[in-house]
Amino acid sequence: MTAMVKAEGVHKSFGAAHILKGIDLEVAPREVFCLIGPSGSGKSTFLRCINHLEQINAGRLYVDGDLVGYRQKGDRLYELKDSEVALQRRDIGMVFQRFNLFPHMTALENVMEAPIQVKGEARAVARARAERLLDRVGLSDKAKNYPSQLSGGQQQRVAIARALAMEPKLMLFDEPTSALDPELVGDVLDVMRGLAEDGMTMIVVTHEMGFAREVGDALVFMDDGVVVESGHPRDVLTNPQHDRTKSFLSKVL
Repeated sequence: MTAMVKAEGVHKSFGAAHILKGIDLEVAPREVFCLIGPSGSGKSTFLRCINHLEQINAGRLYVDGDLVGYRQKGDRLYELKDSEVALQRRDIGMVFQRFNLFPHMTALENVMEAPIQVKGEARAVARARAERLLDRVGLSDKAKNYPSQLSGGQQQRVAIARALAMEPKLMLFDEPTSALDPELVGDVLDVMRGLAEDGMTMIVVTHEMGFAREVGDALVFMDDGVVVESGHPRDVLTNPQHDRTKSFLSKVL
């Protein structure tokens, strides 16, 4: 079975700062793959490399068997054109810490926008799906509201619906609850649990250890740009093998 995501020796630097130092990992289809670690460990950067928002400096990244951002001829890599990268990105949904909704559009319009603009979908088709997705994230009564009229948790659920509107085969979540008030976190995690139950492949950068333990199929602890420890979430969280993992978990659990 082809891995949904495969990283081979992935390196990424920003100037003199070496952020990713040879990441090797695989994410299976339908898997919920959680990434944990301290701030600055490279988790979010790695997520951004998967959909080529950041270019890697060495190594290979594949999504569903396709090389991300490049084509290979012989031993050489050639960067894809922007239009080709955009085509790859259509299959990858991403939800950020900050919701990045269009402030001048209603919740419904935010969810409809990408299928119409990117896929050239008919408005009626996009609207029907958007209504269905808003219902799925528990916000059918907020369809006509603008982002400024929604709580942070509601905005994040609209952002998830917007990512799902492109019918991706992979969803990336970059600390989707970290900007939310604690009482709003549960609603967002419930939506993500539902996606997991439906078999969506998800990579989740998170500080929500309870979610990782309950919903995750695999967990990686990253620190200083490397994978320190990996395994089943319950095993890593209850019986970490590496001193650095033990130290980190002692502060967050």
